Amino acid sequence: MTVLIVTFSQDNESIPLVMEAIEARGEKAFRFDTDRYPTEVQLDIYSGDSEQVIITDGEQKLDLSEVSSVWYRRMRYGQKIPNTMDKQYRDASIEETRRTVRGMIASLKGFHFDKMSNVDLTNNKQLQLQVARDIGLLTPRTLTSNNPEAVKQFAQECKKQGIVTKMLSSFAIYDDQGREHVVFTNPVTDEDLEHLEGLRFCPMTFQEKVPKALELRTTIVGHHIFTAAIDSQKFEGSTFDWRKEGKALVKDWEPYNLPEDIEKKLLKLMAYFGLNYGAIDIIVTPDGRHIFLEVNPVGEFFWMEVFSPHFPISQAIAEILLTKK
Repeated sequence: MTVLIVTFSQDNESIPLVMEAIEARGEKAFRFDTDRYPTEVQLDIYSGDSEQVIITDGEQKLDLSEVSSVWYRRMRYGQKIPNTMDKQYRDASIEETRRTVRGMIASLKGFHFDKMSNVDLTNNKQLQLQVARDIGLLTPRTLTSNNPEAVKQFAQECKKQGIVTKMLSSFAIYDDQGREHVVFTNPVTDEDLEHLEGLRFCPMTFQEKVPKALELRTTIVGHHIFTAAIDSQKFEGSTFDWRKEGKALVKDWEPYNLPEDIEKKLLKLMAYFGLNYGAIDIIVTPDGRHIFLEVNPVGEFFWMEVFSPHFPISQAIAEILLTKK
């Protein structure tokens, strides 16, 4: 039994954790780094009278007919294609690389953890909130808009608690030294509301500010539910987004008993999107309400497992990849 893990070379500890768990069960895991294809890794896809797909990475070779399961995790299509190439040609090369890799994954007959189509559907954040509300989860009032007047009106409606802004996509800016500066969730001030001209170039998402007693990370693997809590209000920098103080808080996550009715609703959410895996963000308010924010179908979990024995998530992932249930 062989598990194909599709990721990129700079992915974090979650990959070796899962690979070790698979190999501890006597099975094989093969890693395909999408950033190293096509510059360093070869992929041969034969179709016609006979079909065969072979990945060659140095001395390692895998015939995909051996693959029983695939974990579709992180993609950095053609990242090592030289930046010195003419932009038109480089863009074309990356797009051809993307289509080749996605086509290869889509054609695999084994168990998919999770199917690309399901991951793509789940990544629609507006749909997530709609489905969450339909199944009875509480969600923040939300506006996505490029209209300054609509944003000002929304801010007025949420004047008592205030509003925050976030992006639907993952976005980071890199400085001259290559350091990553992530765009986090931030409060919207009265001054900000007077300078919304940039919305004509990029829509933004605005939400009512939800008071926080705790922030939760619920990781679901099949029917295994792992919930951890953090007091993000202990640092000024993490008031609106715990990730801003992620390193300072990394050892402070504690197990949390999610109410049974919330767990059932989250499993319904996962079933709607056809997901076996999801990393879910929830706010617990001072009066005990659980407010659903989002589910990331390929979200992170490694920091919880590395620093706590309470969250054997890689073991659960390996189990479902090998048993398909």
